[in-house]
Amino acid sequence: MKRYILILSIAFSALVSCTKEPQWEPMLRESTQEPEAYKSGVLLVKFTPEVVAVLEEQGECFAGALTRSGAPALDEILALLGDCRLERVFPLNVATEAKTREAGLHQWYVVRFDEKYEVAQVAARMRQLGEVQQVDLNRTVKRAYNGKATPLEVQNLPKTTRAEAAPMNDPLFSMQWNLENRGDMFREGELVKSVKDADVQCVEAWSKTTGSPEVIVAVLDEGIFVDHPDLKANMWVNPLEVNGSHEDNDGNGYAGDVYGYNFVHETGKITWNDAWDSGHGSHVAGVIAAVNNNGEGISSIAGGDGRANTGVRVMACQIFSGNMSTGLLNVVRAMKYAADNGAVVLQCSWGYVSGSANIYDWGEAGFATQEQWEMGSPLEKAALEYFVHYAGSPTGPIDGGIAVFAGGNESAPAAGFPGAADFCVSVAATAADFTPAVYTNYGPGTTISAPGGDQDYYFEYVDQTHNYGEIGCILSTLPYHVSKSGYGYMEGTSMACPHVSAVVALAISHAAEQRRHYKADELRELLHATTVDINPYMTGKKTYCRYVADVGPIRPMQMILGDYAGKMGTGQVNTTALLAAMDGAGVEMRFPNLTIAVEGQVAVSPARYFVEGESLTYTVSIADTTIAACESQEHLLLFKGLKSGSTTATISASNGEVHTFAIMVRQTDGGLGWL
Repeated sequence: MKRYILILSIAFSALVSCTKEPQWEPMLRESTQEPEAYKSGVLLVKFTPEVVAVLEEQGECFAGALTRSGAPALDEILALLGDCRLERVFPLNVATEAKTREAGLHQWYVVRFDEKYEVAQVAARMRQLGEVQQVDLNRTVKRAYNGKATPLEVQNLPKTTRAEAAPMNDPLFSMQWNLENRGDMFREGELVKSVKDADVQCVEAWSKTTGSPEVIVAVLDEGIFVDHPDLKANMWVNPLEVNGSHEDNDGNGYAGDVYGYNFVHETGKITWNDAWDSGHGSHVAGVIAAVNNNGEGISSIAGGDGRANTGVRVMACQIFSGNMSTGLLNVVRAMKYAADNGAVVLQCSWGYVSGSANIYDWGEAGFATQEQWEMGSPLEKAALEYFVHYAGSPTGPIDGGIAVFAGGNESAPAAGFPGAADFCVSVAATAADFTPAVYTNYGPGTTISAPGGDQDYYFEYVDQTHNYGEIGCILSTLPYHVSKSGYGYMEGTSMACPHVSAVVALAISHAAEQRRHYKADELRELLHATTVDINPYMTGKKTYCRYVADVGPIRPMQMILGDYAGKMGTGQVNTTALLAAMDGAGVEMRFPNLTIAVEGQVAVSPARYFVEGESLTYTVSIADTTIAACESQEHLLLFKGLKSGSTTATISASNGEVHTFAIMVRQTDGGLGWL
């Protein structure tokens, strides 16, 4: 009864407003060309809970079949915009719908209309309605990288692996100064552009962990070459999905998402071989989790040690394809998908041009402050906060997620958003001697630095045996259509970014293996507190030379290093120091309390909660066996709900450790919540 009263009230207010003002008319676009700043014919609108209730009652809110909202004032506008369609921004995932509604993301809808109308004007009119809480444009999001990779030529591939003393037997390890910088690279007479340990300090850290498959990094980028022989074993695989299926087999809202999802083409098939693809997604993935110690290709920061069940997993969240720009809608869906499907690190080598960038070089500058970004892109903020707050688990190694962004390549004195937000990690890029890369953004919003490559700085070393774009850049995996060898070089804050994402993933792996639990902000603070101080290297001048294709090096240029002092974040990421700081930190993980549906069941792996738990055996004792029961199934414990109620239980491990937990059995309302 209350819902009908509400609609009558809305209709009355609309009638009153119509008697005072002439009918609004949508403006036609001045150009038929797609605007650079945002997509045409699309708005992202957050409706009030009352309007959402009416939309959900109509049904089809996920299918894009709704043409009207049921709210007269809003429908009056929709009627003027041609063939309108409404659908919820985020597909239904039954397992996470409660969190979706708690975060208010179920209130966001895609409103599609005739592209001939001016989007910004329609948005302004929508914002005036009482039925609308917020409006966001489907803003164009740009890659934080330019150009193609420099292939590693097949004839330059080493024929043998490194010496036995090397930490990994991957033959290209010696060419990865970003992983182990011995200080003897890029040295010519008195000219030294390499400093020992100006890397990510991961070699010593590998004695603690080389990465756990329990830890998932979502790569929001171009598609990843999932069949690359140095990547495939460490790709995340959705165990409940069917490859090539057009059905949503696991009920997460996306069909066929075996390795992740292609949000550009709305398919589970990840693509990487478009003629305009740069291979960047594959390159990023290789920095994070190329398979280590397999006698092939490169090493990575968190790619395991060659044994089974080592190495973190990479989830492909494809938001770019070929030369197509991506929209905010793809980005926010990818963020939520990552959180809902187990990722705890969000790897983002993209963003908006810095608000401090030179507009003559970069066009219209991006957001200058966090307040501007929050006001200007509210859905992006909401989706990013969803990942930061809802990724991970209160009973796992990390509660919440960590979002890592490239700081930007505009040489601007401020990082770009959304990475510059105070709940994200924003990465500046350095060369092999701790100096800032000539292109890197720095200053406000920058939280940390990492190796990103600096080809303009190392132009002296280009000769007949080396191509420009190799020396001083980052070597990683590439699709074969980009590089016949499957490997090549790139540079940028977009390359510095995955170094930090991988270090974070390694830290979470260490927590998982030590059965320690952290809040996401606690781990983020440790990341920033354990860096290498690079301010001593911010003195004097740095000479570099811009390189123009088919022309060669042009006039040498200089940057004043003192301008960067104190502005490259807290320092350069240090994996060894971070993992050392984690020893004894966090809190001990305990076997979790369980909530089970009547006649339902929950499977739990007890090994996750006991140190070296894979080698232990377990005994469970339930106080009231009329409420719940437990049976062993291989490496899992299967708890079954028998009747409504609660009871205590204990689990005893063969090492003598005992955990006490609670079991609550409840009725459900059909899968969307508890009664």
